[in-house]
Order: sequence, then structure tokens, then C-alpha cells
Amino acid sequence: MRKFLIDTDTASDDAVALIMAHRCPDIHVEAVTIVSGNVPVEQGVKNALYTLEVCNVSTPVYIGCSKPILRASSYAHWFHGDDGMSNRYYPEPKSQAQSAHAIEVIIETIKTYPGEITLVTLGPLTNIATALLRAPEIASLVQRCVIMGGAANTVGNVTPSAEYNIWVDPEAAKIVFHSGMPIEMVGWELSRHDAALTPAEIETITNFGTQTSRLAMECNKIALDTSMNIQSAPGLMLPDPVAIAVALDPNIVKRQGKYFVEIEITSELTRGATVVDELGVLHKTPNINVVWAINIPRWKELLYTCLRS
Repeated sequence: MRKFLIDTDTASDDAVALIMAHRCPDIHVEAVTIVSGNVPVEQGVKNALYTLEVCNVSTPVYIGCSKPILRASSYAHWFHGDDGMSNRYYPEPKSQAQSAHAIEVIIETIKTYPGEITLVTLGPLTNIATALLRAPEIASLVQRCVIMGGAANTVGNVTPSAEYNIWVDPEAAKIVFHSGMPIEMVGWELSRHDAALTPAEIETITNFGTQTSRLAMECNKIALDTSMNIQSAPGLMLPDPVAIAVALDPNIVKRQGKYFVEIEITSELTRGATVVDELGVLHKTPNINVVWAINIPRWKELLYTCLRS
């Protein structure tokens, strides 16, 4: 069994990613840690617990940082709804978050399983950066760190140059990107264009008739409208599920390479930009494995497989 640790700001596409991770038979999710991002951290906990109950699993959930390291919180209600789940206001989960803090759990889990943990981050990197500041040695103990974040030399989704997760807490991103972790950057652009779910594909998934397929499409209705009407997408973009797909099946990646990547933290215009030195003009040591392209049919088939059960 491969061991996953998932750090998330649970909203609608995060919920789909959690379902996917828990539907792969060779994956054991050691813990789900929650960070402030799409929604306040307390709402993120509720959304994660509810999603896991729909999956009929009891993965422990831990509450983490309630705000970015230096900045005020900036929620994504405009994309996910006030509750993060398209304003479905699902029932209160029957279970509760564990008492330990997410930072402690991240450090302890990585140290308990050195070289075995795949760390998947689906939200701002506040929890991960804080864990690294307390225990920098964990950077070398992670097997893989798959980050849904950034935009590799392309347009952003919250500003012209920045992707939301990095923009929310760019100081945290800078710490993580320079930590020495074996990072795979899965930018939001990989969920655009043909990778988006068309209305016909959404109908196909809904017709699977499983609890997970219904939840996955229901809770993303506002995200679908926003994707199509504001971001000119052909359908529903699912950045977090694309990232979890890369973590689950590395063969989904068609093109990747290691580059020096810097995070802009000073400029308000380009705050949170992930500046990829694609041509090596800075002559700095590469620090990030950047995913440039994915096998779209393979990504969608993995999504279908996970939501059919």
C-alpha cells in the first residue's frame, strides 16, 4: 500500500480529489490535514469529514492553520460558494476532527514513515511551510510532494499571473519551494481546455448513480458556472483532481522537467506568480519538477473509475 498524506482547503474540487484517493485500492491515506484557503478552516474540516463519510471511510482529519503566515485570509466563495460546496449546505458530519494539530501530524507522519509518504497539497501551503519551519529535516524524508498550485509561465486564475493557492500565501509557497522537498508542481492550467469536463461528460458521471458521483457533480455546480462564464472554459475545470491523478498515476504525465522556480512575494501586481526559468537564463539550480502536459484521456478514465464505485 502506498501511503498518502493530503493537505487540503476542502471545497468542491478538493472533495472530488479526496474521493479519488480513497477509491484507489493500493492507496492508504494516513491523514487529511486542513488549511485555510477556499473556505475558513472550520468549514474545510466539515467539508472533508462529510466527503469521507460519503466515501464510507474513517481517515482521521486534523485542523491546521486558520490564516496565511503574514497575510489576511482571502476565501474563494466566488468560485465554490459560501460553504465551499456550491451552497448545498450538506448535513453536519457525524464525526469530528481529531484533537492533535495538523502541523504536529504532518511532522510526525513523515518522520514515522521516512521515504514512504506521498504528500499531496491541494490548498495554500501554510501548513506545510509551518511544519518545515519547525522541522526542516522532514523535507528529505518525503518520497514525493505533489503540489496543486502555480501556473507555469501562463495566465493565473485569481490574478493575471497567479494561481489561487500560491497567491493566498506566497510566503508559505516560497518556503516550501526552497525547502529541498522533491516537489512536482501541477499547475492549474493542466485542468483547462480539453482536460475540463464537458456537459456530456458531467452527465455521464452523474448517471453512474453512485453516492460519490452525485456528490462530485452536485458540489461543483457553482464551479462549473464560474469555469464557463468567467474563465471561458468548455466545462468544469478540476485542478485538485488533476493533481491527485498525477499523484495516483505518474504515467498520466506526458511532459515534465526540472527547473528553477521562484515565488513572487513583493509585487502586488504579480504576487504569488510561479516564475519558471524555462530556459535556464538565471543559471540557478533547478528546485521543482514542473508538469507541463498530461494524458487527458487517461486522466478522465481514472476519474471515471474512481467515481463509478
